[in-house]
Amino acid sequence: MPHIHQINVSNGGVPKLAVDRARIGLGGVEGDYQADREHHGGPDQTLCLYSLEVIEMLKGEGHPIAPGSAGENLTISGLDWSGIAPGQRFQVGDDLVMEITDTATPCSKNAQWFVDGDFRRMSDFKHPGSSRWYAKVVTPGSVAVDDRVVPLRP
Repeated sequence: MPHIHQINVSNGGVPKLAVDRARIGLGGVEGDYQADREHHGGPDQTLCLYSLEVIEMLKGEGHPIAPGSAGENLTISGLDWSGIAPGQRFQVGDDLVMEITDTATPCSKNAQWFVDGDFRRMSDFKHPGSSRWYAKVVTPGSVAVDDRVVPLRP
C-alpha cells in the first residue's frame, strides 16, 4: 500500500530535513519555506512530491541523492510513479486531500545530488517517470510518516 516514507521541511533550500509529522494547509507544510518564491510555491505548487523508488533507482545509478535532498515535502513509497498524471487526487492520512498539478521543473540547486551535476536527470521530458510532482491542497490536514496514500476516484 502506498504510504508516506518521509516528510521534509526546511527554512529555504535543499536538502529538506525529515520530521515525523506535519500540518499541511492551503499554503503548504507548516514550518517549510521556499527561498525562491518566484519559481517555487503558490496554490498549484503547494506540495512537492517524490518517489522513494525513483530516489533508490537514482542512487543505484551512482547519484548521491536521498529522501528530502531534491526539496520534496513528501517522499512517497509504493506508488506507481509512472502512472501519476495531473488531476489525480489522493487522500493522505485521515484528512489531507491533494491533487496532482504538474511535474516539477529540475532546479540547478539539485545539481549536488547528481553525478557530474546533471540535475536534468530528474526531468520528466528527458527521463519520463523520474520527475518530482507538484500538488495543490484540496482539503488541509495533518500527516505522519507511514500514513497511507490512497488514490481517490474522480
